[in-house]
Amino acid sequence: MSNPVFRFATVQGQNIHWFLQRNCSVTPAQLAWLYVSLCAVSLGIGVVFWWHGATLVLPFAWIELVAVGAAFVVYARHAADGERISLQGRQLVVELENAGRLERAEFDREWVRVEPSAADRSLIEVSGRGRSVNVGRYVRPELRPALAQEIRRALRDGA
Repeated sequence: MSNPVFRFATVQGQNIHWFLQRNCSVTPAQLAWLYVSLCAVSLGIGVVFWWHGATLVLPFAWIELVAVGAAFVVYARHAADGERISLQGRQLVVELENAGRLERAEFDREWVRVEPSAADRSLIEVSGRGRSVNVGRYVRPELRPALAQEIRRALRDGA
């Protein structure tokens, strides 16, 4: 096999891997520290107002922290979302992770098809033998055709 240069993939020995992930500016651990510091500041201010007779500030601070905490939990659940596509010998393995739930599909290299689902900027449909999976959620729409072409080339050239 020739050794093509891949834009989206990494090559490890005979295996080719595509790791497509959400672009997150804050990790869940950083978010937890931010939330703890926000709680400390907000509750500290609420306690000061409580001591000065403004008793409604502290309950509203708690409501605010619960609402912000819920939003942070939703964000953190999806921070690790991603797609892993691996060409391992005769198998193309697609793993989709969404909110901690992992979906895995395996395709025989000889029977897999890789094509846009509907239009040029749509997700990429990987299908074979009655099963299909859409990938490319974490790639800009204008780059999806290039990703599909790269996967097709890797399937064609062999590992």
